[in-house]
Amino acid sequence: MHQNNRVTQLLGTRFPLIQGGMAWVADADLAAAVSNGGGLGVIAAGSMPPEILEDQIKKARSLTEKPFGVNIMLLSPTADDALEIVVKNRVPVVTTGAGSPGKVIDRLKPVGTIVIPVIASVAQAKRVEKQGADAVVAEGMEAGGHIGDITTMVLVPQVSDALAIPVIAAGGVADPRGVTAAFALGAEGVQVGTRFVCAAESNVHPSYKEMVIKARDRSTVVTGASTGHPVRCIRNRLTREFDRLEKAGASPEEIEKLGTGRLRAAVIDGDVDFGSVMAGQSAAMVERIQPAEEIIRELFGGTGSVLSRLKQEFFG
Repeated sequence: MHQNNRVTQLLGTRFPLIQGGMAWVADADLAAAVSNGGGLGVIAAGSMPPEILEDQIKKARSLTEKPFGVNIMLLSPTADDALEIVVKNRVPVVTTGAGSPGKVIDRLKPVGTIVIPVIASVAQAKRVEKQGADAVVAEGMEAGGHIGDITTMVLVPQVSDALAIPVIAAGGVADPRGVTAAFALGAEGVQVGTRFVCAAESNVHPSYKEMVIKARDRSTVVTGASTGHPVRCIRNRLTREFDRLEKAGASPEEIEKLGTGRLRAAVIDGDVDFGSVMAGQSAAMVERIQPAEEIIRELFGGTGSVLSRLKQEFFG
C-alpha cells in the first residue's frame, strides 16, 4: 500500500499518517519521534513567538533526518511570523487551521513547501483545492480542540468524492479499525492527534495524560459553540463554567476571555481542573503511554487483521 499511496509519496514518509498540530502539545520532541516512527511529525506554531518556533524547528532537525511539518493556526496573531520562519527554514510540509490558507499557499508553493489545510466542510475543501492545496485533512467533529459540525463518517466520503487531490481523514482515528475505516471512506491517509498526547515522547503534563487515559465514551464536551469557535475538551470545572456562561447569555467576548491561557495551564502546569484539556472523543480508546513509533506500528500493523475479518465475513 505504501508505495502506491499518494500521501506517502507526497510526504516522503513510510506510513500515510500525519500527527495533529496540537497547540502547546506538538513540539519538536513529539514531532521528531513521530517522523522517526514513519509518520509525519508536526510542530504546532500556535501562538509561539517566532524565535521559539525557529528553535523548535532546529531542534526537530537535530532529532530526525526525516521530513516533518509545522502547523500554522491562521487566526493566531503570530501566523505571519510563523509563515516567514517556515520559509526561512525550508520546512517541507505545512498544515493550516482556523482560517483561509490562500496567502499561505501563495507564499509557500514557489519555495516548494507542501501545504495541507485542515477543513471541516466540502465547500472549504473545494475552495482550498482551487487555491492550490496539495492535499486536505478532512476533520470530523469527533476531533479534539477547534472543530466543525460534521462527523468524520459523513465528511470524508463527500470530500473524497469532491476533490482530485488526496484526502487525509481526522477525528476519531485511534486504532487499526479507525485507520481501515478511513480508507474505506475514501481517504488516502489519516491524521491522529489525541492518541499522540499520550506518546512517551510527548511533553504534556502527566496529569493531562492521565485525564486522557481515564476518559470514557462521554467524557468530552463541546464548549464555546455560541462564539462560533466550538472546542472539544474533557469535562471539568472549566467546561462547566463555559456551560454556565453560555446558558446565562454571556457575550462571545466574555466566553472567549474565559478560555484565554487555559490550554497552556493544562498542558504545561497540569491544571486539569480549570485548564482546557483538549481531546477528541477517541480519548476513551487511549489506554496507556507508549512510544510514538509503537503507536504508529499498532495503528497500521493491525489493519491486516481487520481486513481479514471483513473478507472472511463478507466473502469467506
